[in-house]
Amino acid sequence: MPRGDGRLSHDLLPSEKGPQDACGVFGVWAPGEEVAKLTYFGLYALQHRGQESAGIAVSNGSQILVFKDMGLVSQVFDETSLGSLRGHIAIGHARYSTTGASVWENAQPTFRATGHGSIALGHNGNLVNTAELADLVAAQSTQSNGRATRVAATNDTDLVTALLAGQADENGTPLTVEQAAPLVLPRVKGAFSFVFMDEHTLYAARDAQGVRPLVLGRLERGWVVASETSALDIVGASFIREIEPGELVAIDEDGLRSSRFAEAKPKGCVFEYVYLARPDTDIAGRNVYLSRVEMGRKLAAEAPADADMVIATPESGTPAAIGYAEASGIPYGSGLVKNSYVGRTFIQPSQTIRQLGIRLKLNPLKEVISGKRLVVVDDSIVRGNTQRALVRMLREAGAAEVHVRISSPPIKWPCFFGIDFATRAELIANGLTVEEIGKSLGADSLSYISIDGMTEATTIPKSQLCRACFDGEYPMALPDPELLGKYLREPEGRMPASGQEQATVPDVDGVGTLTAGVGGADALRRP
Repeated sequence: MPRGDGRLSHDLLPSEKGPQDACGVFGVWAPGEEVAKLTYFGLYALQHRGQESAGIAVSNGSQILVFKDMGLVSQVFDETSLGSLRGHIAIGHARYSTTGASVWENAQPTFRATGHGSIALGHNGNLVNTAELADLVAAQSTQSNGRATRVAATNDTDLVTALLAGQADENGTPLTVEQAAPLVLPRVKGAFSFVFMDEHTLYAARDAQGVRPLVLGRLERGWVVASETSALDIVGASFIREIEPGELVAIDEDGLRSSRFAEAKPKGCVFEYVYLARPDTDIAGRNVYLSRVEMGRKLAAEAPADADMVIATPESGTPAAIGYAEASGIPYGSGLVKNSYVGRTFIQPSQTIRQLGIRLKLNPLKEVISGKRLVVVDDSIVRGNTQRALVRMLREAGAAEVHVRISSPPIKWPCFFGIDFATRAELIANGLTVEEIGKSLGADSLSYISIDGMTEATTIPKSQLCRACFDGEYPMALPDPELLGKYLREPEGRMPASGQEQATVPDVDGVGTLTAGVGGADALRRP
């Protein structure tokens, strides 16, 4: 069986890279159950949220064992590895890197020894005060009586794990994880949905804005926390409620305890409804599929088209296309066939194959679309490469007209909270008008849904949604540009080979000069 080697390509076509998902987290406390297998299937349900690495940590009450590797969940684990992970508490993680390189050292769950045992932690989201946390870890390491606080990881998650592991009282007595959490979590800024554990207790925490989803479920003999409700369904857990913004939950043999470390100021990510989450997931009481269908209906009202057929860019554009067809009265058809197995690959395409472009993912049904005026519905446009190739392909297949409709507004700003968009310089909507973008794509017309239309479709108050990638209004203060970036803590030798805007920052861990990634300066520079 092929194993992940850290060199997985993002896709057969790296230039077609779209918005990359946040990570997926899962945790279970269930004595008497096969918690590793429950976690495996929970991660399987969350695989869409991260495909670079996967890991599971399990406690049997006396020690924590972590197994993780690069690759998909199904590539990392098999019956043998899962069979070795025995216990009654488990957490799991499926990663897409938003801070730190895509290498084994940054795979999660992260692990640290504590004064009372050990801690393992998984993180969905992205922090904005990584440099400040690194300073705290450096200061903590000088006061830890020789306890090591450094490992090779360079992600923001490891810093939080180190802080939770190394807290002590005024007399230098190490604190337990549960005692440390209320001290550390208020100092963590950005988007985070944490699942973590010590030998006896499962914990879950969510940032005060609740940017990334996190839900609580009940098993017959235990509890589950997960990024999405769909993962609860897969393992047979019943949905209880969301972990509230600013809430810390602890689960052990004494039951479930809840406390607050911050006042709730909800700003859930609207892009979860547009693209990130599975359609069978509910977020804040609203089903994602129904939201996407409603976005299509509102898009049809805002941007009608004189056409013969509505087709979707599968799969993410399908619900909105169905809604557009319903509201417009234009028949819905299947004009494109998707290869479901294109995605992660160990094989780089040759130039000949690469020139086939989008046909590796999608192929038109010529007999269905020939001579038709088409409305093509997609969820978003980032660089425009995919849509440009798609329009050309549809015309070659005989489409008479191609009208592109997008069920989210133009993406003009980067995300610092768990989605790896392109930089502003690469975002096609940053420098062009809608009409100019449409001409660039080769479409007969192009229209996006309005921000109000999109947010109304979620039924969540606009004031409680993070819309920063669309309007540049970030839900929390951001640090100086040089302190932002995916590769902030990376040694220079592990930086991507090209295309990076570099900013030197002090190395708090003694590794050497570090280099900030792209995004910081051009994200905060107003047009």
